[in-house]
Amino acid sequence: MSRIGKKIVQIPNGTTVTKNGGAVVVKGPKGELSIKLVPEIDVTVAGTEASVIVVKNSKKTSALWGLTRALLQNMVEGVTKGYEKKLEIEGVGYKVVAEGPNLSFSLGLSHPIKFEAPKGITFKIEKNALTISGFDKELVGETAARIRRLKPPEPYKGKGIRYSGEVIKRKAGKKATTTAG
Repeated sequence: MSRIGKKIVQIPNGTTVTKNGGAVVVKGPKGELSIKLVPEIDVTVAGTEASVIVVKNSKKTSALWGLTRALLQNMVEGVTKGYEKKLEIEGVGYKVVAEGPNLSFSLGLSHPIKFEAPKGITFKIEKNALTISGFDKELVGETAARIRRLKPPEPYKGKGIRYSGEVIKRKAGKKATTTAG
């Protein structure tokens, strides 16, 4: 039995959850998201509550039950509140500039790196911080990971792109040794 799958998903005012055949569609003030259901799992909507039910027991049903409930909860929360991730850019000459909806990074290379914004993602730049926001949790996280991959933080000086609050384990550099003569 899945402890997460048993929980009921609360649907706030202004958000609708509908079932279309083998898919669930969640509409809210920020946008619309959908997920395709596995045949072993079903979703029932009653008033302001949605619950995930197991139709057919199998080995992986318990995991899929909890997964489907978590995805449904994330979709409901995303279309009502939205999600955001913050990245910090650290290094001499490292900066990011907005070019319309897209970004241009200067990361110590001979050329600027262009980054196109996926649909549904918005960027906000404040000094050396970049905020990525959107209503799809998976897309926000994937976009943040793709941007961080452009220049991951290095362990000696800590230069690069890191998540806000991420701790980089620093290494000691080369040390001058004295030789006995």
